[in-house]
Amino acid sequence: MSPDQSFARWVRVALVAFCVLFVYFVVADTYMPMTPQARVLRPVVRVAPEVSGRVEAVAVTNNQPVERGDVLFSLERAPFELALREARLAREGVERDNALIEADLVGARADLEAARASAEELAGERRRAESLLARQGISRQRVDSIVAQERQARASVDAARARVRQLEVKLGDQGDGNLQRRQANNAIDQAQLDLAHTLVRAERDGVVTNLQLREGDYATRGQPALALVGERLDLVADLREKSLRHVGEGEPARVVFDALPGRVFEARVTSVDAGVRAGQLAADGQLADIPTTDRWVRDAQRVRLHLEVQDPPPSLPVSGARATVQLLPEANPLAALFGGFQIRLMSWLHYVY
Repeated sequence: MSPDQSFARWVRVALVAFCVLFVYFVVADTYMPMTPQARVLRPVVRVAPEVSGRVEAVAVTNNQPVERGDVLFSLERAPFELALREARLAREGVERDNALIEADLVGARADLEAARASAEELAGERRRAESLLARQGISRQRVDSIVAQERQARASVDAARARVRQLEVKLGDQGDGNLQRRQANNAIDQAQLDLAHTLVRAERDGVVTNLQLREGDYATRGQPALALVGERLDLVADLREKSLRHVGEGEPARVVFDALPGRVFEARVTSVDAGVRAGQLAADGQLADIPTTDRWVRDAQRVRLHLEVQDPPPSLPVSGARATVQLLPEANPLAALFGGFQIRLMSWLHYVY
């Protein structure tokens, strides 16, 4: 075979190989899509104190595993202990004020009874005076004086009754239902709760990471002071829209983590995101911003799906670790076979790059 014939044969072989590989990649991207755009996400809790204060002690070290309920750091207790004592003193003041109001109320009720008795006595005297006036046994001036005294006595009754009502409203309910007493008890409960919050505890199991908090720092209520990385693993993968035509929830997949080359893990699709940021319109009062491109074939939009690793490694990858995901549709055993070969090949290539 001449050199020209040999060259022509290799050209034909290359063309055939290119066409076969082109068709393979088109079919593979449709029925067994694979993406290196995958990332491990572990829940990150930004721990913030519920009260403000100076950090008295940090009970953990960087990258230390903790369990739910463990103390992470503590704040200075003295200001909150003082607030608790003040709240208890305030309740004692309420008890004293209520006792004084009750004593005033007893006196006001006695005054009311005295005013009623005086008014009833003057009413009887007025009736007798009016009877005598009819028989010309008393002067009109005397009768008018008695009537005025009766009216004054009835006004005193109304004033005493108003005083009793005022004190009853001010005192409120008796016992534990008393408004001032309940307010004082709430203040004590809040002070006790604030004192308990000086111990900042872990809300879930996890690992303390990137610890920058130091003794003497001032921690502000609601401002994150440290990060706690959880133990639950969420794997997200970004694939082109057209690659997800045959993918649904529950589809099997295989995963290779960059940090664990040579190992393939079973996974399953749990959900597909309903949208991306480019599809979110904000009501900002602006007109539509239409993106322009001079490319004949634009970049494909990627959509994020979530996967659950069936048997994760004992030592979870760090949050943000990269991975490669191979989807394996159960309905096509041939695609599953080639897909398994692809991900095995990728697992070994991860030793190199």
